[in-house]
Amino acid sequence: MLTRRTLIGTGAAVATMGGPALAQDFPRRSIQIIVAAAAGGPTDVGARILASVMEKDIGQSVIVVNKPGAGAQLGLTELARARPDGYTMGMVHMPGTNTIILDPERKALFGSDGFFLLVNQVFDAGAIWVKADSPFKTLADLVAAAKKEPNKISACTTGILSDDHLAIMMLEEAANIKFRIVHFDSAAQQFTAILGGHVDVAFDNVGSVRKRAAAGEVRVLAVTDSQRSKLMPDAPSTAELGFPTVLSSSTRGVAVPKGTPPAVVAYLTAALTKAMNNPDHLKKMEDVGLEVRIMDNAEFRKYFDGVHETAKKYMEWAKKFQ
Repeated sequence: MLTRRTLIGTGAAVATMGGPALAQDFPRRSIQIIVAAAAGGPTDVGARILASVMEKDIGQSVIVVNKPGAGAQLGLTELARARPDGYTMGMVHMPGTNTIILDPERKALFGSDGFFLLVNQVFDAGAIWVKADSPFKTLADLVAAAKKEPNKISACTTGILSDDHLAIMMLEEAANIKFRIVHFDSAAQQFTAILGGHVDVAFDNVGSVRKRAAAGEVRVLAVTDSQRSKLMPDAPSTAELGFPTVLSSSTRGVAVPKGTPPAVVAYLTAALTKAMNNPDHLKKMEDVGLEVRIMDNAEFRKYFDGVHETAKKYMEWAKKFQ
């Protein structure tokens, strides 16, 4: 068990940060994790698995609180505005958080520095897929058809400026092609459209499509990563297929409000890292199709900032071709 003594620094040191009791007494009560999405989705499922493992280590309940609304903006705003005492954590997802911040019409009340990023949990690589009897057998087939007839091949996403939308634009730029983009609100709508023959190709994530691919309902042409997915090893990566710049994922980790005392940050980082490396956590995550890719504070921030720049580029790209 992680004890309170694992906190870095002494009570006196933390007192200078405005929290005299935090080093010695944290955590004294339950901790909540805000999920800016409805219950049952992949972010919620991953957070609940993590919470169930972490609370056994720290000796306090870790409660997942769903705060859906405004495309995750409601929950993220609540996280950013929460008291920075370590008792409120939240799941931050990329690139969704980035595009909220970057879109002036969203008028976000937080910026990219509004959170302290603790540990990343999930890296759900993008997946480019078609129905099983599609004439597109490979990514090369799809690209060739799109080159031959620009704006004819329809490609769907799970939302405007989602990671799937960014992935489409990445492939369009890399291959010098143009799709007819169709936006849906969910993976379920994508499956209905693709399997019904209404849309040619879908851009989604490994976690959403893995079971249907294993059942032979759909064919995954590529995963949008620099390497093959552990959960879908037979699908080639975009990098190995000659598109090293087509890298997209739904990446999710845990953050706390800016200003959380360093000693508390250290405690939570250690607790989260231990829980994420727990075999029980890893097994349950694999069972639900979520790939764990742990990043510490520094790696997480570097990754977030990189996604931020990429999102900014393709948001400008989207406006260019509206």
